[in-house]
Amino acid sequence: MKIARLDISRRVALGGLLTSVAVGQPRAADFPDHPMKWLVPFPPGGSNDTFARPIAAHVGTRLGQPVIVENRGGAGGTIGGSVAARARPDGYTLLVGNTGLTYAPVAYPDADFDLLRDFAPLSLIARVPVALVVNPSVIDAKDLAGFLAAARKAPGTINIGSSGLGTIPHLAIELLQQRAGIQLNHVPYRGGGEGLRDLVAGQIQAIFVPLGVVVSYVQSGRLRGLAVAAAEREPAVPAVPTFAEAGLPDFRVSSWYGLFAPKATPAPVLDTLHGAIQAALAEDDIKRIWADQGARVTAESRQAFADFLKVESERWSAVARRVGIPTE
Repeated sequence: MKIARLDISRRVALGGLLTSVAVGQPRAADFPDHPMKWLVPFPPGGSNDTFARPIAAHVGTRLGQPVIVENRGGAGGTIGGSVAARARPDGYTLLVGNTGLTYAPVAYPDADFDLLRDFAPLSLIARVPVALVVNPSVIDAKDLAGFLAAARKAPGTINIGSSGLGTIPHLAIELLQQRAGIQLNHVPYRGGGEGLRDLVAGQIQAIFVPLGVVVSYVQSGRLRGLAVAAAEREPAVPAVPTFAEAGLPDFRVSSWYGLFAPKATPAPVLDTLHGAIQAALAEDDIKRIWADQGARVTAESRQAFADFLKVESERWSAVARRVGIPTE
């Protein structure tokens, strides 16, 4: 009788296993066996696209399944972020996140997700420092010290652009005003490209943008880079000093981009994706694209990215609360 009962229990367990497979429970050993989707929570053509699409192509080739990059913009990235957070945790739907999403719950009270709570950090794919750039034909500032002196002499008269309310360049402006004790007139645009056009046209005097947006203009001399918010000078514009070198220590701000999976995604699937992403980042054509954008990335573990994300989330959420970002 004992043997019979044991046999029946085994059959029940086996039946449950077969049922779970039959209803489509993910099996990490088979991953991936159909196309994957990466959600970019912003409109097409932005920096998230710039860095996500080349990586997606390499990852798809390496894993033997295509990666479809889908733009799902709106509400500062929170619409696409919410969709990704609710996706099935099987590795087939990832979020292409950025720095701005670390403080989304602060800037957007209706946001129903949190990067730390609802996602498994996969990999950083690019980091681009922001730069303070001026049009030398409309402001006589040859360096950061000259810019700060002009701002102190006439508070609120220097028009400085950003890629929009609540963006990292906006927060960089707020940090600069706080750290340097100055008052600027913030002019938010609907993207860095719009602000850059007005800067070149002389409609504003300065702008804070990711370095890649202005590299060619600084290299040609049409615009002047006053400082880059990085730990060291950037090879694309070696003559532009860091903020520390220019007299404002520990002023580091970057727009970074990374990949995230829904929280309960199995570890073997995360490892497979992480390995493919790291391999893609080592490709020569990816390195060339990144260099053209003033971007950097180094190979790192999933845990290292998770640790970085925690620090960034705490830092920028605190800034966003202090500033009281209006998102509309």
